[in-house]
Amino acid sequence: MTLDYVALAILILVFLILFYGIIVIHDIPYEIAKRRNHPHQDAIHYAGWVSLFTLHALWPFLWIWATLWREDRGWGMKQLAKDQHDIHHQMNQLTSQVEQLNAELNALKNKQTASVAMTQEAK
Repeated sequence: MTLDYVALAILILVFLILFYGIIVIHDIPYEIAKRRNHPHQDAIHYAGWVSLFTLHALWPFLWIWATLWREDRGWGMKQLAKDQHDIHHQMNQLTSQVEQLNAELNALKNKQTASVAMTQEAK
């Protein structure tokens, strides 16, 4: 009889630990958003509760949504666009330098072939 009560207590304890564990796990994206001062932290929190009812199907997306924002750089898209613009500008400069060097090389080759041709004619 005593073992029945012990088994029931263990069963209830395991159930409570699993129940609260699932609630704590589903709240991780909200905690990340709160720590990062995310502008959509309330939406992430509510979506976390919705995810609890959908067997955590939304949970990975909430994690990504919460970790994309950083207070020092925001979403980071403006910096990415600026970096791409800078890289494009540098690429254009390098392309023009290569074209200029090719033109100079061709001019030198033409001079060399002309001088070789003149020396052969003089002989």
